[in-house]
Amino acid sequence: MNSNELKLSVDSFLLSETDEKGIIRYANEEFCQFAEYKLEELIGKPHNIVRHTDMPKAAFKDLWETVQKGKPWKGFVKNSTKSGKFYWVFATVFPFIACDGSKGYISCRRMASQDEIDKYTAIYKTMK
Repeated sequence: MNSNELKLSVDSFLLSETDEKGIIRYANEEFCQFAEYKLEELIGKPHNIVRHTDMPKAAFKDLWETVQKGKPWKGFVKNSTKSGKFYWVFATVFPFIACDGSKGYISCRRMASQDEIDKYTAIYKTMK
């Protein structure tokens, strides 16, 4: 394992909520811990604040096209932390309508296996 890599456990569950434009409205404590931000630092910021530079633009183009059609998106994502470390997740992003009628997205993330990480590291390198 790379010394800059953080690993989720099988019990990890990272959750965040954004508005329609991808601006963070909420993040659970575990998401904040892995991202190395306080909740107050994340609220009002674009969710791509945690995007790692290794991630190809095409992956997020697919995500946005899918959720804007009202469908859930699933995929593997390499995120970066405030201090420059990184961690991999398997993410599921759901479109939803909040109680106040506003639209947004909820992203739930769990641990990615080492095989999945190796596979998507190679795939994303070809997409960059």
